[in-house]
Amino acid sequence: MSDLAIRNATIDDLPFIVGLIAHDTVLDLIDDPAQAQGPDYLAAFQAISSDPNQVLLVAETDAVSVGTFQLTFTPGIFRRGAWRCTIEGVHVSPEHRNKRIGEKMMAWAVGMAKQRGCAMVQLTSNKKRTDAHRFYERLGFSRSHEGFKLYL
Repeated sequence: MSDLAIRNATIDDLPFIVGLIAHDTVLDLIDDPAQAQGPDYLAAFQAISSDPNQVLLVAETDAVSVGTFQLTFTPGIFRRGAWRCTIEGVHVSPEHRNKRIGEKMMAWAVGMAKQRGCAMVQLTSNKKRTDAHRFYERLGFSRSHEGFKLYL
């Protein structure tokens, strides 16, 4: 496996990205890779790609897409007006797991947060993802907050 390359996602990446989401075994999902070029996904992609504080990314090795994640940069008053970076939608394709790809993706994300002047990086992870929790803790993340969601 050659070095990992990380690039901005394109519309052509939507089937890969939605496919990874749809194969998530932890969540009850409504995502359908067959509809990845449908109006809902295209509108979401357009909203993300037109916002300078949102970045949807694809990780590749040997010109093959192997992972995806999204970064959101948020200004805040907390910590003397510090910016924060939220990492979400982290997925590595099943056949490419346990090859340090996730670790490289996270290091890249932290580097980007530093480059953008963020004072912290944050993420949430489903409580059922105990392996992911150990992974994030190994990378230096701490369980500092309890997350809440209200689906509408």
